[in-house]
Amino acid sequence: MDVPVIEQATLEDLPQLTDLLLDLFSHESDFKPDSTKQMRGLRLILEQPNRGRIFVARHGGRILGMISLLFTISTAEGGFVLLLEDLIVHQEFRKQGLGARLLEHGIAYAREKKFLRITLLTDRVTEESEQQFFRKHGFVDSSMIPMRLKLDTL
Repeated sequence: MDVPVIEQATLEDLPQLTDLLLDLFSHESDFKPDSTKQMRGLRLILEQPNRGRIFVARHGGRILGMISLLFTISTAEGGFVLLLEDLIVHQEFRKQGLGARLLEHGIAYAREKKFLRITLLTDRVTEESEQQFFRKHGFVDSSMIPMRLKLDTL
């Protein structure tokens, strides 16, 4: 197979992106897959580029993986930072370096745009190898503990 190209996602990619997120959330203990919610969230990012970016690894018309980055401001850093919201590779194409390529693309984008930090959450019950994947790319464990308050406003 030719090398997939990494490029910015478009609205036409919504169905394939949604399928990737359904797979991702089926393996995470805090979330339940819901195609309506996933599609709505993706659409919010794609239609409002001031909120974030979604990059995909594409081969032909097929999306093999994605990374989504959300923009926010850190008062601790005194500037713009990113939240790495999703990183997923289609199960047929895992263990081929696509996840690393997508993550490296996201990091390069952050550096180019002068973001000061990238934060991500990993599942506590995930395999250590998945956490080690991020450490290998320069991420470090934080002493911060994530907490949530779910607001059912929709």
